Amino acid sequence: MAITRLLGEEIYAAEKNLTPIVPFTETHPDITVEDAYQAQLQYVERRLADGAEVVGKKIGLTSRAMQEMLGVDRPDYGHLLDDMVFSGGETVDAGRFIAPRVEFEIAFVLEKDINGTDATVESVTEAIGYAVPAAEIIDSRIRDWKIKFEDTVADNGSSAGAVLGLAHVALQDIDLPSVKMTVYRNGEKLDEGFGSAVLGNPLEAVVWLAKALHPYGITLKAGEVVLAGALTKAVDVVPGDRFRASFEGLGEVEVSFS
Repeated sequence: MAITRLLGEEIYAAEKNLTPIVPFTETHPDITVEDAYQAQLQYVERRLADGAEVVGKKIGLTSRAMQEMLGVDRPDYGHLLDDMVFSGGETVDAGRFIAPRVEFEIAFVLEKDINGTDATVESVTEAIGYAVPAAEIIDSRIRDWKIKFEDTVADNGSSAGAVLGLAHVALQDIDLPSVKMTVYRNGEKLDEGFGSAVLGNPLEAVVWLAKALHPYGITLKAGEVVLAGALTKAVDVVPGDRFRASFEGLGEVEVSFS
């Protein structure tokens, strides 16, 4: 436990001071995935002690391309804190991050708790209040994004911010796997993807998350936001960039950086 507390403190300090650190997989080559998640929890505890509140979770590495890049066969997750959430259309100061990137995804807002012991697509569907278009700002407190799986897990899933669109769409009104998303940067088309890029169905990602959290005694709670995973690759952020992602049947989300 002492080492995971130390690693959590290192992530906390790196974020606070905007000073990236050497990958844990280099400084602590024996680090395990369990160690990394415990370090993440230590970081979260440190942030809570500062007055932050947990408002949800993010799921990462849900696409095959991203899993192959890191040589893993599973997603990861991180915690969303209240001071990480921005309003749609808001201009975000890129200088508050080390090396920010942005990616776009479908998010869910829960109206019921989700029991991780026996979560299914059906039970998750019943627990979700609505879907919303979202942008996730990711950042790496690990130097130069030189991360392996254990590094990004310890680093709170490389989570840094979330921007939620205004649309609230009931699940019965949308076919999540077939949702087409088109991303624009500064008015020009940048990329496109489909909801099926997220484990075949973004709801499967929520099932995975609920089950992954259960061993740590963490429950997904009513009112929380879950970012289900990016539909396309993450993009580096440059001050002055303006992004818009349009989701068929789900609306839009916009974010600009200064």
